[in-house]
Amino acid sequence: MREKCYAIGVDIGGTNIKIGLFLAEGRLLSKWEFPTDISDSGVNILPSIREFISLNLGAIEKDKIIGIGVGVPGPVDFNGTVFGCVNLGWGEKNIKEELTNLLKLPVKVENDANLAALGEMWQGAGKDYKNLALITIGTGIGGGIVANGKILSGRNGGSGEIGHLTIRIDEKELCSCGKTGCVEQYGSATAMVKIAKDRIEKIDGIKTDLFAEGLTAKTIFEEAKKRDLLALEIVEEMGKAIGMALSHVAGIFAPDIILVGGGVAKAGTIVIDAIQKYYEKYVFYVAKDTPIKLGSLGNDAGIYGGAKMIID
Repeated sequence: MREKCYAIGVDIGGTNIKIGLFLAEGRLLSKWEFPTDISDSGVNILPSIREFISLNLGAIEKDKIIGIGVGVPGPVDFNGTVFGCVNLGWGEKNIKEELTNLLKLPVKVENDANLAALGEMWQGAGKDYKNLALITIGTGIGGGIVANGKILSGRNGGSGEIGHLTIRIDEKELCSCGKTGCVEQYGSATAMVKIAKDRIEKIDGIKTDLFAEGLTAKTIFEEAKKRDLLALEIVEEMGKAIGMALSHVAGIFAPDIILVGGGVAKAGTIVIDAIQKYYEKYVFYVAKDTPIKLGSLGNDAGIYGGAKMIID
């Protein structure tokens, strides 16, 4: 009966909102992207989603839409309440209730990285597995865990926060989460740039083709591939931080596969190689052979996961 029904996946990011229209069988029909309006503490974000869906999907009868699966960049409980999204300007907010009232359609809400993990399991690089961990490496570091084919959300949606595992106890500088020594402080794109700039500016006579002005993680990877010593050093430190964190995840959860997504993953095998080296160094021996691969859905993983959550 569902072959002519639809599911909508929504991924709310700090810069853009992505929306995908799927057939209930799982095929992506159309996708869109538009800027996130974070003005006035993000008060316009949910109304903008309603307006966009009304304009672009208004021709579809509502009784043919199974529902809308929404990913947000923060921890979400089973009631659809998010406990703060710094990038969106939100504090505690019941997304499910508000969006249901706006759209008059069934709504489910999850953490964005959790949905990306579900999307990769459904139609991506994790398609042949039911137990997987996904780490997303970009401006920050997120994570999602799928166990027996279902998202592992945990208490108050706090599961899968790989970026905020503590890997150094001597760190004095605060992470964005308020703790110290988090993986995100050493392995994110932001951290890579910060560490590189500090060394360029503080180490006299350092030999490198990297420049502090306009430096990006992409540039660091490009120069590392050309064997620039500082760039290689920064990539090595990223690999150590992420590899150590994933070894902890494997020690607790023992996934069938570990996937790497986010903007940093676009650098390709250099990322996987750096992570794999330290993962194998630190992981409990029975999990050494766990495959670590790049995700295949890219920035669309979240909308796939949103649709899958609704279809299930």
